[in-house]
Amino acid sequence: MPESEPPLNQPGNPESGANDRAEGGTRDRQSLDTTADQMDSEPDDGAAWAPLRLPIFRAFWIASLISNLGTWIHEVGAGWLMTSLDPDPQMVSAVRIAISAPMIFLAIPAGVIADRVDRRQLLIVMQLMLLSMASLLSVLTFNGLITSWSLLGLTFAIGLGLVMHVLTWQATIPVLVPAKQIARAIALGSISFNLARAAGPALGGVLIAMAGPWAAFAVNALSFAGVLVVLLLWKREKTESSGGQSYHAALKEGFLYVIRERTMRNVLVGLFFFMLPATALWSLLPLVARQQLGWDAEGYGLLVTSIGVGAVFAARVLHSLHRRYLLDRTLAGSMISFAIGLFILGNSEGDTLFHDLIALVACLVMGAAWMICLTTLNATAQMTLSNHIRARGMGAYMTTMALSMVVGSLIWGQVAHHFGLAATQWTAAATLMVTAALSFLFPVDPLQNR
Repeated sequence: MPESEPPLNQPGNPESGANDRAEGGTRDRQSLDTTADQMDSEPDDGAAWAPLRLPIFRAFWIASLISNLGTWIHEVGAGWLMTSLDPDPQMVSAVRIAISAPMIFLAIPAGVIADRVDRRQLLIVMQLMLLSMASLLSVLTFNGLITSWSLLGLTFAIGLGLVMHVLTWQATIPVLVPAKQIARAIALGSISFNLARAAGPALGGVLIAMAGPWAAFAVNALSFAGVLVVLLLWKREKTESSGGQSYHAALKEGFLYVIRERTMRNVLVGLFFFMLPATALWSLLPLVARQQLGWDAEGYGLLVTSIGVGAVFAARVLHSLHRRYLLDRTLAGSMISFAIGLFILGNSEGDTLFHDLIALVACLVMGAAWMICLTTLNATAQMTLSNHIRARGMGAYMTTMALSMVVGSLIWGQVAHHFGLAATQWTAAATLMVTAALSFLFPVDPLQNR
């Protein structure tokens, strides 16, 4: 798409819905819902929760909430287990690297596949794979057979399944709702993720304290069943196909699109330079809880829960922020807020109640900033991409996110190893302040990219 042309899938563009229906990825007629044409013709009151009135989206949303809950319980279990198996900061950071690395190498090729085959069938296969890997990890941990390297290996295998699952799901959201509700559906997906983030870590901490990390992995395995049931009930009359285009031609088309389309290109740049310093929080949080604050597994879960609560709160004000400050100022402000929270967390070392409360408040702020920044970037990408190329475009998005997380985890693990946790958090916060200033050089507001 030439840079001078506005993206077809922007909110308020009357061609958006027609464009999606005209392409090879025609929106589905769903057994759990009305047809796409009927959905597009129904009145829309602009409510943030409007997509949940659609039975098929509501069913997926509830199933995804349960699955996300299991994922966060799993994250707490894996991070905490590694601090027992090998507490070196580099090994703790490696847990996140193991689950993110597959996204770097496979997201774009997976996006080509998701644009060429039935996404429902693809999601079913991935759910079965993830259930198997999580179950195996639980059994090995329960029997005391798990080691630091086998934990990383199985985490990597789960990451492989998540590549296709997350990417295909991201590309599926816009075909479940009318074009005018896409942005709100994406925001609701973020709310689902962050509601799970708010509750999952706390539940994970309780499970670990009561039964051990194996229970966290077992619950995650069970959480995949809900999504599997909904997928089996979801019937589609039309599916994705190659349209006679070769795999290599489709790969080249997607690659050229994200390079030439200015808004999409700037989204990827902004995503990388936010995630690179922000990853310091997630990579080192288990060690911050155990070594810096002296907390147990439940305390670690409380920190992550605070991040989730902040994210849920931010979801309620996100639309107002976009209207008042527009996209680019909102992004810069969220980066600055995250940097302030990270700096405060680095100064929360101590055994007093005051330092504990400060740490929780800092995580609350960072959770809100994290949600605002990533949801803004994700929604902009989804609204920019047309349906026939959406999975490939989101593959580029996921690859960028995973690459920045892996690079960031490597960097901050090394810095923490040599200079300590507090200095690492201060350095990452300072880097993020610079990133916020530079973000205006890469505007993501479509009105500035015409």
